[in-house]
Amino acid sequence: MKLSRKFTIFGSAIFCVVIFSLYLMLDHVQFDHRKEIRKGMTSPKGQLTILHEKIDHLERLLAENNEIISNIRDSVINLSKSVKDSQGAIEASNSSQQFASKYFGASSVISISPEDCQFASKASTEASNIQMLDIYNILPFDNPDGGVWKQGFDITYSEDEWDDDPLQVFVVPHSHNDPGWLKTFDDYYRDQTQHILNNMVIKLQEDVRRKFIWSEISYFSKWWASIDAQKKDIVKRLYKQSQFEITTGGWVMTDEASTHYFAMIDQLIEGHQWLERNLGIKPRSGWAIDPFGHTSTMAYLLKQTGISNMLIQRVHYSVKKYFATQKNLEFYWRQNWDPSGNTDILCHMMPFYSYDVPHTCGPDPKICCQFDFKRLPGGRISCPWRKPPVEIHDDNVEERAILLLDQYRKKSKLFRTKVVLAPLGDDFRYDQLAEWDQQFQNYQKLFDYMNSHPELHVEAQFGTLSDYFDAINKVADSGNSPSPFPVLSGDFFTYADRDDHYWSGYFTSRPFYKRLGRVLESYLRAAEILYSIALASANKSNKLSVFPSSEDYKLLVEARRNLGLFQHHDAITGTSKEWVVVDYGTRLFHSIMNLKRVIGDSAHFLTLKDKENYKHNPSIPFLQMDDNQATQDSLPERTTIELSSIPRYLVVYNPTDQDRVSIVTVQVNSYKVSVLTTSGQQVEAQITAVWDKSNRISKEIFQVSFLAQIPALGLSLYQLVKTQDSKTKMADYTVYMNRREEMTIDTPFKISVLESSPDDITVENANLKAWFSRITGFLEKISTKEDGKQYPISIQFWLYGTTINRDKSGAYLFLPNGEAQPYTFAKPPILRILRGPLFSEVVCIYRHFVHSVQLSNVYGVDGLSLEISNIVDIRHEINQEIAMRLITDVKSNNKFYSDLNDFQMQSRQTLSKLPLQANFYPLTTTAYIQDNDVRLTLHSAQSLGVASLKSGQLEVIMDRRLMQDDNRGLGQGLKDNKVTANVFRVLLEKRIGGNVDEADKAMSYPSLLSHRTSSYLNHPIIPMVVKQNIDEIPPLLNLYSPLSLSMPCDMQILNLRTIEGKDEWSPSDKLALIIHRKGFDCGFSNRNTGLFCSTTQGKIPVQNLFRDSKLQQLIPSTLSLMHITQGVNNSNEIELNPMEIRTYRIQLR
Repeated sequence: MKLSRKFTIFGSAIFCVVIFSLYLMLDHVQFDHRKEIRKGMTSPKGQLTILHEKIDHLERLLAENNEIISNIRDSVINLSKSVKDSQGAIEASNSSQQFASKYFGASSVISISPEDCQFASKASTEASNIQMLDIYNILPFDNPDGGVWKQGFDITYSEDEWDDDPLQVFVVPHSHNDPGWLKTFDDYYRDQTQHILNNMVIKLQEDVRRKFIWSEISYFSKWWASIDAQKKDIVKRLYKQSQFEITTGGWVMTDEASTHYFAMIDQLIEGHQWLERNLGIKPRSGWAIDPFGHTSTMAYLLKQTGISNMLIQRVHYSVKKYFATQKNLEFYWRQNWDPSGNTDILCHMMPFYSYDVPHTCGPDPKICCQFDFKRLPGGRISCPWRKPPVEIHDDNVEERAILLLDQYRKKSKLFRTKVVLAPLGDDFRYDQLAEWDQQFQNYQKLFDYMNSHPELHVEAQFGTLSDYFDAINKVADSGNSPSPFPVLSGDFFTYADRDDHYWSGYFTSRPFYKRLGRVLESYLRAAEILYSIALASANKSNKLSVFPSSEDYKLLVEARRNLGLFQHHDAITGTSKEWVVVDYGTRLFHSIMNLKRVIGDSAHFLTLKDKENYKHNPSIPFLQMDDNQATQDSLPERTTIELSSIPRYLVVYNPTDQDRVSIVTVQVNSYKVSVLTTSGQQVEAQITAVWDKSNRISKEIFQVSFLAQIPALGLSLYQLVKTQDSKTKMADYTVYMNRREEMTIDTPFKISVLESSPDDITVENANLKAWFSRITGFLEKISTKEDGKQYPISIQFWLYGTTINRDKSGAYLFLPNGEAQPYTFAKPPILRILRGPLFSEVVCIYRHFVHSVQLSNVYGVDGLSLEISNIVDIRHEINQEIAMRLITDVKSNNKFYSDLNDFQMQSRQTLSKLPLQANFYPLTTTAYIQDNDVRLTLHSAQSLGVASLKSGQLEVIMDRRLMQDDNRGLGQGLKDNKVTANVFRVLLEKRIGGNVDEADKAMSYPSLLSHRTSSYLNHPIIPMVVKQNIDEIPPLLNLYSPLSLSMPCDMQILNLRTIEGKDEWSPSDKLALIIHRKGFDCGFSNRNTGLFCSTTQGKIPVQNLFRDSKLQQLIPSTLSLMHITQGVNNSNEIELNPMEIRTYRIQLR
């Protein structure tokens, strides 16, 4: 066909698309108008609303139509370019697009239903009485002396206020047990925790009026395994008598800033499933007294498990004071994106400084301390106010009861009901039998006196947390009046406990282990899903007897629990003693190694053409991972694949739930290598060097990168062959030594060694061109090929010191000595530029870090962002914190967005009235700045602290080395720094369809491309090589695809988790399928994303989801499987609302 005829056809296609799209728009508008008329919306205001919505919708459809037209136009241009036989980077990208289209039928425009775009365009927080963004704008954040309640105010009351409605007081005994902090988990258990629980069994039986609550199932399960059947029966009886309650019921009391929602959910499931299996307990109330700030994500997750009430403690003292003045310390916590109230959960905020006894009975700690009877004279601890407790007896009970009742009454004045909660406990309390007697006997005497004097109008008793919530819910539900509790939306970061002491340091502390935890999380999800699929396949093939189902399941359970333990609020936060950190790290390290084995065993079974050939040999695994980590505190290194003329088989696993085309890199012992499909077809590949030092290339090992296509959650097979006539392309290098070192060139690579660069350095692909400083090697600007526009985006590095005041930065606190100072260097860096057909890279070698920026030259997700890697080493610095800052011309107006646990985005406003450290927030995976034209997103593969201190800027703290304690109990600085890898992606997106003003909206959403970019970063491809010493390799599948089709673009299989069987540590044939429908913003271009998916209004044909297995059972349940929400679902599809997470109990056959 001649070129002119092709243009004629494409022109006709454009005309048809325009006419058909306009017809659909008009028809849709008329149809919507008819529907509204039927609903009776005839008022002028209603008509204006309809008109406004129609205009907005028409703009969206026009924008999408323009997308389609632009795509056809680009197809014509690409066709023209192909006729001209264009070369270079653009050709490579187009070839990868053809590669994707060949295997997945890739469309360059994602098919998005207009209905799916409406969710993000609505502002939902109008239904909330309290929006935390507004509170921050209102508060002066001053700190006047409040009297006995230093951070509050004087509280007064009238004696007759309770005459008609007596005050109810619930004193809740508890013991906060950190699963590691100053001691390791095992040491705490041995020295204290086991004694607390043993004492509980004894002492609660002595008086039916006594109560006690417990939270940490990690400890409880360890104790349960050590006790006899008689004790277990007593515990069950105490629970049935409501003397004993499990609150929250997670594996730990999780941190809420640095944790990812996958791990938060996983530790809840592990705790709740253990409770159901061993005690039949289903927790009703959440208890979070020690996490350093609180996320709305936790409120959502608790509600989804079936928990209906929750308690929080560590909130900024100014917020607590303001809420106390408004009597808003109890509220329904609603998600920003929820217009209906379905996510509401009743939340109690403790009003005072701490959760210890001096700060829980009332506003005066000097008085409350006198009622902590562990501090009686002669004990190990005393009251710092020098007013000790006294034992209660007949001669003093009246005076002591009236003194305590005064505090209860004052505390009640801060709330809207006449019910008071007074926790009675502290860290590792009740480990001695004497304390049980001291607290319970003395308090019972006080209660007996109060309750026997009607003129006091009080009913005081021991209670559980749910006893308290039952009481206030009874008050709230009485009568026909509306609920007394307001509705709140937002979160409670960043926490300050006094003065300018903001707890934003721990967002970054010990980043090596934050990164290690994220790696384990990714491996755990990958292993859970592949194991569950392999187990179903082994069952179907009658091979359960030879598949290592029990052995590998035990490794899975251990990994779940080690990951769960690391979510503890003194673990992932980096706020434990050095040897405790090593204990956490060792657990993470061993579980990563074990999960690699599980993945290898499962992939081995699934890749076999004939399952009869399956043989499991634990001493010689069939598949070997491509990397190895020598110790818990070292960075992983790639293992070298020994090549020969005999093909080495490489199995590649895609842990994401959409078909994927990505670059895979492995290390080999020869540069004369070809990458082949199983049919012998050569795959586009690139050879790069392995650098022993900054100026020396290894002669023995090389890296080969190739473009792999892998189905969703599936496996692909490739061959690596050593060959003399390899067509694999070698990367070219340019090295600027800047008079630092000499370089000897003895290598097969083409290398240009120069003293310095006369011009700025550039790298590019079909989508982007990036400029780098010829002096520093740092990024300076980006241009987008689509429109040729240039965007100044510079990367810089900065250093923070610590204040000269008495209180300095430590593991918890960030107390800088002013604004950051630019990172300076005595010697210019060595710059190394790599250019190849698949990717290019700019590497800058400095004293304290090696900074690299990689631009992939492939079609789709990987080719639309820059990947940044920083290997940071500040082990020899003193009181320094190193930050990476992005500086742009984005008109963000001191506003930015950071994610909450990778579940949702939260709007942030940088406030000048707050100190610098208060404007840092937790970053789990995503932060962005935006204006009406563009959005710049920083994706992160580890949790860190993030800020936007000036308009157009984003910065992250990458590591901190601090020589002193910050007086929050740890007793150490941060001096155990490691060589730490930080990995990011920078994504620039242009808005379409007109300006979008989000200034008044609390919610914002990533685009579909942004979601997928984060997923690729945090769930990388996993390559495995068939071991060399295998005697005979059986026939293997070219491709294993477990799903019938990719998941919709906005839906994610969060986990496919095999449920434990009747026997502990053994699998059942039931699975927990957890699905999340993500909210997304349609206001960005979705062309050429390489995504092989569409949106489906939240519907999934679940009966046909798995290709080789039939869904035998589908039972909707609460998030952690505690409750069944409805009976067996026999429908062919399931449906989720935007942002919703749903769990289904399923069975595959």
